[in-house]
Amino acid sequence: MNFFYRIIYFIGKPFFCLLFPFRVLGAESVPAGGAVLCANHVSAVDPLMVAAALPRRACPRFMGKAELFEKPFAAWFLRKAGVFPVQRGRADLSAMKTALKCLQSGEKLVIFPEGTRVEEAGDASAKTGAVMLASRTGVPIVPVYCGEKRKFLRRTTIVFGTPYQPQFAGRRPTAEEQRRCAEELLEKIYRLKEAM
Repeated sequence: MNFFYRIIYFIGKPFFCLLFPFRVLGAESVPAGGAVLCANHVSAVDPLMVAAALPRRACPRFMGKAELFEKPFAAWFLRKAGVFPVQRGRADLSAMKTALKCLQSGEKLVIFPEGTRVEEAGDASAKTGAVMLASRTGVPIVPVYCGEKRKFLRRTTIVFGTPYQPQFAGRRPTAEEQRRCAEELLEKIYRLKEAM
C-alpha cells in the first residue's frame, strides 16, 4: 500500500468530510482486486470524494490532466499520492500503459469517462478508455455516482453500483462496440441517482 497515500487519507479525510459531508451507498460491492471505478464528474473535488468514500486499504490510482503536473511541487505531490498524468484530447499511450499496469497488478483505477466536468447527464459523451482498459485486463467496471454539484457543508451521496464486465461479440471489441459500451456505462452511472 502507498504509505504516502495512507498519511494523506488519515490526515485529510476528517477535514474533507467536514467541508463536504457525504454518505456512501453500495461500497461493499466494490471488488477486492483490480477494478475500473467510473464516476460522473461535476466538481474539482470529485477525485477526493471518491477516494474518501473508499476504505483506506483500497488506495486507488487516478488519471489527472497533464496540466496539473506543470508545477514541480504539484507534480511531486500528485505522483506520490498515486496520480499519473494523461494528455487529454489525444491518444496518450504512456498513460494507457500505466493504467494497464495498475489494473494488471490488482490496483483500483478511478476514471471520469466524460473526460471533463459536466453539470448534467448528456452534457458530454463518454470516452471509450475505461471500456478498453476493462476489456484488455479482464477487470470489472464499477459505476459510481457522485451526486449533485458540491456545496460547502451540504451533504451529498456517493453511490457505488454493481461491478460488471462489458460484453463483446469477439475476443477484441470493435470501435463501435466500445462506443456503445461507453454510452451504456454512462447510463449506468446516472441511473444510480435513483438509489439516493
